[in-house]
Amino acid sequence: MGAMKWSQTLIPTSRQVPAEAVVPSHQLMLRAGLIRSIGAGLYDYLPLGLRVLQRVMNIVREEMNSAGASELLLPALIPMEFYAQTKRDIDYGDNLFKLTDRHGRSSALGPTHEEVITELMKAYVTSYRQLPLNLYQIQTKYRDEFRPRFGVLRCREFLMKDAYSFHVEVEGPGGLNGTYDRMYAAYCRIFDRCGLNYSIVEAESGPIGGSASHEFMCNSPVGEDTILKSDKGNYAANVEKCAIGDRPHDLSGPPTGELTKVHTPNLPGIEGVSDFLKVKPNRMLKTIVWPWMAETSRAREEAGSAPDAGWVIAVVCGHHDVNEGKVRDILRQRIDRSLTLQREDSEAAARAAGFAIGYVSPAAAVGKSDCILIADPDAAQGGFWATGADEMDHHVKHFNWKRDVLDRGVQVHVADIRNAMDGDPSPLNDGGILCASKGIEVGHVFKLGAKYSDAMGFAVLDEKQQKRSVIMGCYGIGIGRIIASAIEMNHDENGIVWPASIAPFDALITPIKYEGEAREVTDRLEAQLTAAGLDVLVDDRDERPGPKFKDADLIGIPIRLTIGDKALAQGCVEMVKRDGSLGKGEMVKIEEVVARCTR
Repeated sequence: MGAMKWSQTLIPTSRQVPAEAVVPSHQLMLRAGLIRSIGAGLYDYLPLGLRVLQRVMNIVREEMNSAGASELLLPALIPMEFYAQTKRDIDYGDNLFKLTDRHGRSSALGPTHEEVITELMKAYVTSYRQLPLNLYQIQTKYRDEFRPRFGVLRCREFLMKDAYSFHVEVEGPGGLNGTYDRMYAAYCRIFDRCGLNYSIVEAESGPIGGSASHEFMCNSPVGEDTILKSDKGNYAANVEKCAIGDRPHDLSGPPTGELTKVHTPNLPGIEGVSDFLKVKPNRMLKTIVWPWMAETSRAREEAGSAPDAGWVIAVVCGHHDVNEGKVRDILRQRIDRSLTLQREDSEAAARAAGFAIGYVSPAAAVGKSDCILIADPDAAQGGFWATGADEMDHHVKHFNWKRDVLDRGVQVHVADIRNAMDGDPSPLNDGGILCASKGIEVGHVFKLGAKYSDAMGFAVLDEKQQKRSVIMGCYGIGIGRIIASAIEMNHDENGIVWPASIAPFDALITPIKYEGEAREVTDRLEAQLTAAGLDVLVDDRDERPGPKFKDADLIGIPIRLTIGDKALAQGCVEMVKRDGSLGKGEMVKIEEVVARCTR
């Protein structure tokens, strides 16, 4: 990218910490003049910020191309009927930016592009001989975040690299697994080259869907995602995916007393009820209700017939949180593969069906043949329990699983259905203990299967001339998140300390006064360093040395070359490395500067 004079570009540095910025990366990106906020979750990328973006994108492109992917560019504006085919208009809900054009056509600004790439492939790929293919783009994405925060870590408009692979088989040559492994390895190279300290964890697929996925998480205390790792170092997952090791349960314990109803009006959640009843949250039961539907019944429902449907009642201890993904998987994998958990308007539907939301107990399943009751092992125990009374503003004490549920004809499925916590047993059941930490998601790889190709009618002819569903993989990287994560990991009280590979410039030349011999040496070094392949910024401002040095520390260029009269008198320049590896600096002969900067 060459050389640049400070006076010829826009680097609006600031000594003040912006009031709206609460995490270091947001503060420093604003103070160092990388970005400027123009609205909630919306940012200008200024020249320094754009140079960092370009360096990150170059690394991403090099590794994606090396892994066999080809770059293209898809439109950001997507017809809503694409999302309707896959029901992601429902799954994304309010996070979709929706608009209607002058002709009344409904569209959305794309958060990801599974539907668009599938439609493209459907138009041109008809035979298994044309597969596998792996296509990617780097493009602006849009999500209508309810609460944009933490600068570019959670914003409404952002750059993403998204790749999509297409296959006929999962295993073997040309199969999904081979490409998935290559993308996984490419991601490791990308994040290594960007200087990130990251963990790879098992993950939930979320609204994108799929059978398997891994997240690449930068280890950071400001991360919004919770990571759980075994202290034995052999298991890691995010909180949505993390399984918990075996825990004993016992539903046969005797009652601790008569079931006693208590009036609990206007109490805010478990904590409020716990204080009122003088019962610890870990001795209360929390119950969540979702509707389920049998997939085979959808056609009957659309035809006006009554569907095969019912309710899932999920129960955990009061101090735990139900994990919807685990409930969904238990429903399909252990109870009935045809059953699907319904997420849309589930609370409203449950209220309409007569459930006293906020006051539901496990006994709500009694007498209802369409109810499936699932309890987490920690909740499936004897002893004292308090729970909802299945009546608004009322709870009960001395709930007993055997007396109040089992003896009344209800089957209880006991399974891991809660979010894992620090101190839980590892799911490998090897004596490991899960330890919680925070992380920033910078990349995610998915095995999508045929979800999108089936929904959009994309099939190819195989070697026997029979139609086969196309199997997909999806691979995303947040470009801006890499930058913010790098800053979170590499900063000090003076500013940013860039990893050399993604710094906006490789070297900063700071003449004390840009005139006379200092100017001549500055210009000569600028030309030599540029010829050697380095990007150079020259601070040619008519400014005092103190502010120049403070700005140099703030913007974090890896190498600073200071040119002043004392150094020049010795035929030297002062070299300082931003990472502190040269201490307060070192005098380097002018003729040795290029070699020292490039080695």
